[in-house]
Amino acid sequence: MDFRRDIKALFTKGTILRRLIIINIAVFVLVTISGIIGFLLVNPAVPETTIGILSVPSSFILLLKRPWTLITYMFTHKDILHIAVNLLWLYWFGKIFLEYFDQKKLTAVYILGGITGALAYVISYNTFPAFREFAGTSIPLLGASASVMAVVVAIAVYVPDYTVLLFFFGQIKIKYIALVIFLLTSMADFSVNSGGKLAHIGGALFGYLYVVSYRQGKDLGKWLNIILDSVVTLLRPRNRLRVTYKKNTRDDREYNRMKAEHQARINEILDKISKGGYDSLTREEKDFLFNESQKKN
Repeated sequence: MDFRRDIKALFTKGTILRRLIIINIAVFVLVTISGIIGFLLVNPAVPETTIGILSVPSSFILLLKRPWTLITYMFTHKDILHIAVNLLWLYWFGKIFLEYFDQKKLTAVYILGGITGALAYVISYNTFPAFREFAGTSIPLLGASASVMAVVVAIAVYVPDYTVLLFFFGQIKIKYIALVIFLLTSMADFSVNSGGKLAHIGGALFGYLYVVSYRQGKDLGKWLNIILDSVVTLLRPRNRLRVTYKKNTRDDREYNRMKAEHQARINEILDKISKGGYDSLTREEKDFLFNESQKKN
C-alpha cells in the first residue's frame, strides 16, 4: 500500500527526532485502539493489560519481571493532552539540541534520561514514607515527560543564553523557559502525581549531568550508542551477492564456423612454410603465427 510505504519513508529518512515522535504516536494509537476494543467488549482488562505491559511498575518485583518497561514506558501515553504537550516540548527543544549535538546524542539523552526518571520513580515509591500507603500495590508510570525533561535541561544548560521568540513575551533565553517548565511540571503542587514529578526530576538530573560530563570530555551516552549501533547492524538486511553468468551471444553454429576459419588460416600459413620456408611469409602472417604461439604458451 502507498500509505505504508509513505509511513516507512517518513520514518527511515527522517531525523532521530522525527523517529522518536513517530514511535510515541504509534504507541499512543496502539493504546487508544486497545481502549476502544475494551469498551466494545465491555472488558476493561484489555486496555489495563496493554498499559501494564508497556508502563513501569512501582514494584521492584514486577519491574524485574518486566525490564523492557524501562524503555517502553517513555513512549506510552493514554491522554491526548499528555502526549501533545510532551511531543511539542520534545520537538521545540529537540530541534535546538540538534543544532549543537548529533542525533546519536539526542537518542542517548532521551533514553537514558527516561531510564533515570523511571529508576527515580521506583526507588522513591519503595523508600519514602509518603508512599507507604501504596505498599503491596503497583502503580504504573508512563509518558515521555522524564525523557523530554532530560533533553530540555541538557540543551538549556549547554546553551543557556540561546534565545527564542515567544508570542506575547518576545525574545526569551531558553534557560528561563526550561526553569519554568521544570518548576511547573516537577515542583508545583507536588502532592498531585508526585511519582511522576519525581521521574521528571530524575530526567532533569540526567540532562544536567550529561552536559557537565560532556564539557569534561566524557560522553555518558557513548556506551548506549555502541549497543544501539550493534543492534541496528545485526538487524539490517545484508545484501546478497548475485553471481551472473554472461551468456554467449553466438550460437554453436557461428562459433564452429569461426573456429574452422581460424584453423584454416593456420593450416594455410603452415603449408606456405613447408613449401617456401619461414621467410616466404608476409609480415602479417608472421605476426599472426607469433600471436598463436603465445596463446599456446
